[in-house]
Amino acid sequence: MKNIDLSNITDAAVQSFCALQNDRTRHLVQKLVASLHQYAKDVQLTHEEWRAALSFLHACSDISSESRSEFSLLSDVLGVSSLVDLLGGKPGATPGSVLGPFHSAGSPWLNNPAHLIGANEGVPVLFRGRVCDVQGKPLPFASIDYWQNANNGLYWQVDPQQPSDNLRCQLQVDADGMFEIATIRPVPYEIPTDGPVWRDLVQAAQRSSWRAAHAHIIVTAPGYARLVTELFDSEDPYLDADAVFGVREALVGTFKSTQDSALLSRHGMEGDNCLVMDVELRLSQTEYE
Repeated sequence: MKNIDLSNITDAAVQSFCALQNDRTRHLVQKLVASLHQYAKDVQLTHEEWRAALSFLHACSDISSESRSEFSLLSDVLGVSSLVDLLGGKPGATPGSVLGPFHSAGSPWLNNPAHLIGANEGVPVLFRGRVCDVQGKPLPFASIDYWQNANNGLYWQVDPQQPSDNLRCQLQVDADGMFEIATIRPVPYEIPTDGPVWRDLVQAAQRSSWRAAHAHIIVTAPGYARLVTELFDSEDPYLDADAVFGVREALVGTFKSTQDSALLSRHGMEGDNCLVMDVELRLSQTEYE
């Protein structure tokens, strides 16, 4: 197209993607292009500012790896990850929360009940839960992908002292949709502070770097929408200042002492040194989406 100027460049750029075959992809790309152009106009973006933005994105790419995504962290601290989670929520289903930058595919499959404590220091706890649909019907064909940080606040990807399968697993729920995971109590931790997301954005904005203590969990079941969420500790001091806006009231649980001897014996624990959090994870059917 000849004679591109301020009056027609946005339309020209948007229309240049009209041949994308997938309707949804075409809509997403064209809407993004239009929004980016409008943003640049609204703020009167300069060459120097745009080059700085590109340099920032290059820096995010440079520090990313197979086990760490700076772009996921960027999405998290901008609140976009949580926004998408909230947009995708369904009535009656457990709300989603951020995937985070430290999920790795291929966690080891363990029998249910699962035991993750191993040589880890920390307070022994049990996550005891049930997977069901929005009406409360158990989903015995559901599976779980679980991961958390160690007692020093670090995930295995950033701690060479931890084995790569530390405090993470996959498991199948039982015939009643139940699962048990013996682990250590998650602790609050700082988001990565060695990269551009912290240095150029979060720290510069004088924001907190702390995440409320949580465990990550992904629940999948055939015919149901995948649930990516987190389980939070009601006693954590950062619930109201989570750096990535991930806390939802429905995801906050309380660790309680137990004298359930059968439960404790399954995990080789004693009542005076083990805490239990009971959780229910409700999935919506995919036809609702």
